[in-house]
Amino acid sequence: MSAPLYQLKAEFFKTLGHPARIRVLELLSERDHAVAEMLPEVGIEPAHLSQQLAVLRRAGLVVSRKEGATVIYSLTSPRVAELLVVAREILTGVLSGQAELLDEMRASGRTRGGG
Repeated sequence: MSAPLYQLKAEFFKTLGHPARIRVLELLSERDHAVAEMLPEVGIEPAHLSQQLAVLRRAGLVVSRKEGATVIYSLTSPRVAELLVVAREILTGVLSGQAELLDEMRASGRTRGGG
């Protein structure tokens, strides 16, 4: 018996639940990258980056190819990049709403003498 779709979705989002993996996907959304190019951008140790890339490979989000001695990574689908854009839009909306609420609270505090 296969897992319910919601469980598979949870596993998918768990895969995305690490800042280094998100940063790698953002970089690969721009273009294919060699591991050495990603290291300074992701800001983690080489062994840790290799672990994170392995997680993304196992999840089917990235693929690698060899060009001489260099390993190049790319996204398996442009939909991954689209997902990151949608996530940014959602976060922008949430943070914008929070900023508006904060502004209202500050304005309310000034009119009532501190609050």
